[in-house]
Amino acid sequence: MFLKRWFSIFFLAIPVWVMAQKPAANLAADLPAGAMQAKATTACTECHEARILLQQRLSKAAWAKEVDKMTKWGAVVDPADRDALIDYFSANFGPDKPPYQPQHTSGGKGAK
Repeated sequence: MFLKRWFSIFFLAIPVWVMAQKPAANLAADLPAGAMQAKATTACTECHEARILLQQRLSKAAWAKEVDKMTKWGAVVDPADRDALIDYFSANFGPDKPPYQPQHTSGGKGAK
């Protein structure tokens, strides 16, 4: 009984501990400046990191499908903002843009 309770407490505490280890970030700063930056941040980073968007290189048609899919899955996008959001994504994350270069941080493997 003691062991079962200990495991329950330990495993329930893990997500809280892991979340506490993630540094707070200015999510809007992760996405490029533009008229739809705040709306993209609100709609998209509710469920995933901005990095998911930053690494995409989709055509305008593919972005339209992606926005529609995410809206069906629960992303909150005002229908009046849909086209402007697609324009924002295709302008910043289109196939003509250079590949995504993640930021490297110190403290990883091999850091002293």
